[in-house]
Amino acid sequence: MNTEQELKDLVRQKYTEIASQPKEINATSCCGAGGCSTEVYNIMSDDYTKLEGYNADADLGLGCGLPTEFAHIRPGDVVIDLGSGAGNDCFVARAATGEKGKVIGIDFTEAMIAKARANADKLGFNNVEFRQGDIEKMPVTANAADVVISNCVLNLVPNKRNVINEIFRVLKTRGHFSISDVVLQGTLPGNLQHAAEMYAGCVSGAIQKEEYLDLIQEAGFANITIQREKEIVIPDDILSNYMSAEEIAAFRTSGTGIYSITVFATKPDCCTPGSGCC
Repeated sequence: MNTEQELKDLVRQKYTEIASQPKEINATSCCGAGGCSTEVYNIMSDDYTKLEGYNADADLGLGCGLPTEFAHIRPGDVVIDLGSGAGNDCFVARAATGEKGKVIGIDFTEAMIAKARANADKLGFNNVEFRQGDIEKMPVTANAADVVISNCVLNLVPNKRNVINEIFRVLKTRGHFSISDVVLQGTLPGNLQHAAEMYAGCVSGAIQKEEYLDLIQEAGFANITIQREKEIVIPDDILSNYMSAEEIAAFRTSGTGIYSITVFATKPDCCTPGSGCC
């Protein structure tokens, strides 16, 4: 489709635009990219409003799960959020870790960082920090975090192995992550695989579910668990931007599934990435 750098530039451009869009547009499209659906509201995103720490200004409707709900964050924990956007998951994590903990959000889109920092300032949170950077090379020291969270972001990264190895690096021993992401079972039609909008929309950048889990295991993680799984159905009025009616019908009966999974894993005592010792 494109080089890794071209894909990163595409995502940065799209998410700069998305930073200024209303939540309603983001929720009725695929992660804010492409056209909106008139058939379905909340194509991917889940309802955060009942979670402690929720802040409406930080909710851009871009997620595909609720990783903070499953992350087992304890008071005093250091939490890192990958692809922190306007700060939604960071503020929910802050409610769990409390004033004695710390939350670090990482995002490589300048507009998102500015929006998140403005939200944190408005809320008066001195222990929530936002750093601009690439999650393939996190601006964080090794063994810094008790918990890593992320919501529908790794699918946007061309080299997912690098990110998962970085998660291993920044986690403390016996630390853990809870990540919501989009994965596939089956092969997407070529029109979707090569659509730039669908890459920025969290779909064509997704990899096979088993490959995703294998990368986590190969990095040295233990206790790999799928905490939640749901099917994502892209409505016909969005698919029609890329496929004919006949192609959509064939896709619907192909057995290919697009899923949001929330995955949990821990960094064990004995392993280094790729060692296979556990």
